[in-house]
Amino acid sequence: MRQLRFAMVCASNQNRSMEAHAMLKKHGMNVSSFGVGAHVKLPGPSQKEPNVYKFGTPYKTIYDDLRAKDPELYTRNGLLQMLLRNLGVKLAPERYQENRDQFDVVVTFEERVMEQVLEDMSHRPQVSLQPVLICNMDVKDNHEEAAHAATQTLKLCQMLEQGGEWEDCVDAVVAQFQQETGRRLTYTICYY
Repeated sequence: MRQLRFAMVCASNQNRSMEAHAMLKKHGMNVSSFGVGAHVKLPGPSQKEPNVYKFGTPYKTIYDDLRAKDPELYTRNGLLQMLLRNLGVKLAPERYQENRDQFDVVVTFEERVMEQVLEDMSHRPQVSLQPVLICNMDVKDNHEEAAHAATQTLKLCQMLEQGGEWEDCVDAVVAQFQQETGRRLTYTICYY
């Protein structure tokens, strides 16, 4: 059985994609994660004052910055804990549009994120014609929902890997996944 290459994608490569990345990595899967935004945005002291960072800024730097700004606030809202988790997974948030690796399956966690991935794929030259399955499951951007979705994402990815060539089994796998989890998926196929 061939090990598939998975990409987890959310807006800022902080919460939903990283929770799934950590879960799949823990289970020995070949996984990467990305964000699609113009920059990394994290909640600040108010909705009008987010913390904004460039993609590539190490999670440790973001952690130290938030800890210096208001350790009580960022402990209470879970950002410092989330960043510590991220530190154990990889160095820094990465932007999907800047990556040229090829994946078998890309999982997004928000419809607008899937749309940005599809737009990026439509602008890439098709060179190898290797198919890539792009799936979306809508997940609220909070710690509890991200943790729940990570478990479901692991299940989906395991089902796709165990099904043989995903191109032959995707419809059946998605139907079974939706029936077992109650989580609706949208999906399409693109080519590299």
